[in-house]
Amino acid sequence: MSELRAALTGDFQHIIAFFSVDYDPAELAAALGNAFKDVTVSGCSTSGGIGPGGLMETGVLLIAFPRQGFRIHSGVIEDVGAFGVERASGIVRELKARMRVGERGQLAERVFGVMLVDGLSNAEEPLVAAVHWAFGDMQLVGGSAGDGLAFRQTSLIHDGRVLTRSAILMMVESDYPFRIFKTSNFEPTQIKLVVTAADTQGRMVQELNAEPAAREYASAIGLLPDELGPFSFASYPLVVKVGGDYYCRSIRNMNPDGSLSFFCAIDEGLVFTVARPKDMLSSTERTLQDIEHALGGIDLVVGFDCVLRRLDAENRQVRRQMEDLYRNFRVVGFHTYGEQHNAMHLNQTLTGVAFGPRREIQR
Repeated sequence: MSELRAALTGDFQHIIAFFSVDYDPAELAAALGNAFKDVTVSGCSTSGGIGPGGLMETGVLLIAFPRQGFRIHSGVIEDVGAFGVERASGIVRELKARMRVGERGQLAERVFGVMLVDGLSNAEEPLVAAVHWAFGDMQLVGGSAGDGLAFRQTSLIHDGRVLTRSAILMMVESDYPFRIFKTSNFEPTQIKLVVTAADTQGRMVQELNAEPAAREYASAIGLLPDELGPFSFASYPLVVKVGGDYYCRSIRNMNPDGSLSFFCAIDEGLVFTVARPKDMLSSTERTLQDIEHALGGIDLVVGFDCVLRRLDAENRQVRRQMEDLYRNFRVVGFHTYGEQHNAMHLNQTLTGVAFGPRREIQR
């Protein structure tokens, strides 16, 4: 912790910490509180980090927001499964009341939201929709906490507390221009799989096309059920069509009974399309180049990158190139169990916020 404190010099008002499951969250929260007194620290456990030096399997990444140029207001939405939707609008109203940007233009031009969610809460979809609705014109981005690939318990920390089944919501007033974005790299095939039996609350599919789910999915992608695993789930994502666009509904793991657990909400009657990845490097680079052009340069990108994208990059042996790409565009962040973008909870996507060079504020 002394090394982290020595590396961060300046006057900060908020620090976001992304940490691997090697760290005890209570001990880490206490140590960060002692090291950065009078600074609010928020954060979550991860399935890997994205640091200035590349992808991180273990370790702690701190993103410090200086007082000069930023004002960050944060709150906690507890018990997201039972009461999160009801509490979300109240938290948003409370955070909006603290802001001071009214005289400098519309909120959407100066303010965005960041949300970190318990990645095993199975509550992201209604929570994200409720927060986005309460936000109005403001945009929202964020990620679901991970625990490597154990799927046992994810943790959040905020102001010295350790939280589970909760979400941390931050509203960020920025004097820097910014862009909220998402990018993915898959295309649909002609193969369809219909959910014919499911535990919707547990995000578990028992049957696809009236056949055992794992066996039918494996058959659709040309594998045997015992060959399924994180790399095959990353290489052959399932997508659904919403409003003319396709969105991933990624498989989390295969269960002993042959059912499939998902990172996103599912329901009986849902029609999946088997997808195949496109070139991750080129699609990600195009997105970041477009943002760089729009902002007149990129100072920093805070990214929320699906853990399945990392696994797919490793499987296709382009991890080193992805690290170079992220370094070139100053991307930092973490690998998630799901990504938030405005009203949507996504999978197998990179979402984030990119900051451009500071401009003179027109008053």
